[in-house]
Amino acid sequence: MHTKSKWQSSIFLQDSSWRQGRKEALPAFYLCWYFSMNLIFGFIASFLLLLILPVLAMLIVIDSRGPIFYTQERLGYRGSCFSMYKFRTMQVAAGQQTQLTWTTSRDPRITRIGRFLRATHLDELPQALNILRGEMSLIGPRPELLQFASTLEKELPQYRSRLHVKPGLTGWAQVMYHYGDTLQDEQIKLSYDLYYIAHQSFLLDLQILLKTVGEVVRAHGR
Repeated sequence: MHTKSKWQSSIFLQDSSWRQGRKEALPAFYLCWYFSMNLIFGFIASFLLLLILPVLAMLIVIDSRGPIFYTQERLGYRGSCFSMYKFRTMQVAAGQQTQLTWTTSRDPRITRIGRFLRATHLDELPQALNILRGEMSLIGPRPELLQFASTLEKELPQYRSRLHVKPGLTGWAQVMYHYGDTLQDEQIKLSYDLYYIAHQSFLLDLQILLKTVGEVVRAHGR
């Protein structure tokens, strides 16, 4: 991570303003934008999912035996739990491990087609269904595994504040910081999530969406 980003993250964590959250209600314009953004994206992404499903399903099965989709229980808005959908990108045995571990950028458990799906973020496309069901938003903190969230809450007291908004498919932390697998990485990403919650707005959402498109086009997924 660049030195500037580290400096910004450390300064924000020392600032207590985010602890109070957004005191004023979100403007009606933003609420309309937020609802429309999720609804429109949910339907368009679901249509795209139906179009590419036959091809991706065939490639996933040929590359590695097992189910096409992968579901995990994730922690959502205000602590509610939901099943998050993804295209399977790992060997089936990896999903059956009793001891959970962070996925690294060069994780040997990831299949060949899985690396392509992760690089292009196509593995996340089934989450359009989670968005249409109201469990997720297009933009927000990434939903975490319950076990990981429990551990991180003990190490990072502010971690549960991420649940003040719906989890997202993309977000400020995702576009501003690389994929991390350490506690320090999680602390930095938390600072970006809290920044988004405290400064949620149309312009910030637009900035996140533009950065996300850039990440997808350049295939900078993990």
